[in-house]
Amino acid sequence: MIHFLPGIHPSAVIHPSAVIHPGAEISADVRIGPYCVVGDEVAIGAGCELMAHVFMEGPMRVGTGNKFFPYSSIGVIPQDKKFHGEHSETIIGKGNTFREFVTVNRGTEVGGALTRIGDDNWIMAYTHIAHDCRVGNHTILANATTLAGHVVIEDYANIGAFSGVHQFCRVGRHSIVGGYSVITQDVLPFSMTVMKREVRLFGVNKVGLERGGFSEDRREKLSRVFRHLMSKKLNTTQALEKIRQDGLASSDASSDVEELLAFIASAERGFVK
Repeated sequence: MIHFLPGIHPSAVIHPSAVIHPGAEISADVRIGPYCVVGDEVAIGAGCELMAHVFMEGPMRVGTGNKFFPYSSIGVIPQDKKFHGEHSETIIGKGNTFREFVTVNRGTEVGGALTRIGDDNWIMAYTHIAHDCRVGNHTILANATTLAGHVVIEDYANIGAFSGVHQFCRVGRHSIVGGYSVITQDVLPFSMTVMKREVRLFGVNKVGLERGGFSEDRREKLSRVFRHLMSKKLNTTQALEKIRQDGLASSDASSDVEELLAFIASAERGFVK
């Protein structure tokens, strides 16, 4: 449950045309531009900026140093016909960028009543983050990315423009999804997944992992694992057995491989191959 201390810090700079509910909490050094609307039970952390025409609805807590570009709509009720006004919340971390026309819906009772966004995410124009989504840290959601309800985006994931992610799907850590993809199953951590005529796994996300500081040995182990998973001669069970036979899943295997195999084992909707 979010707790509020309503009031406006004296160092906040608020344009005269902005509308701030008396039940909102505005912290130090917040800048709120023309025609913004901040609703009841919205807490905005220090150093945030709402440029212009930003709409915020609570209950919601926004961390420090976030920037909201014009016409973004954050924390509004979900686009879910089962929602009937029950209490639900939005929690946003620190250092995020929300570009023009981004929409973020708060949670529903069925999904835990919470939509959560972590830290240092780059959320580009027209992106939609639906109810009960969990977005990690350091992600990039390119223009018009659409997340349906209950989607999980893990840390450092990169989703290309105009891509859609189906309800309850997960996009794994350090993965990249190509533009215009339609994701209906889990996307594996460390992978590069692109939709052509169908969504396919193309292999390890080499460039992204190198940029993420993964050593050559870690990248090579993951490449060997993905070669087995992608083999046309092996089904998933056979590929996992081959990975074990090669010692890639032994007790002294890298934690990256263990994480990948645990992700596969927990995939309720299957995963992209």
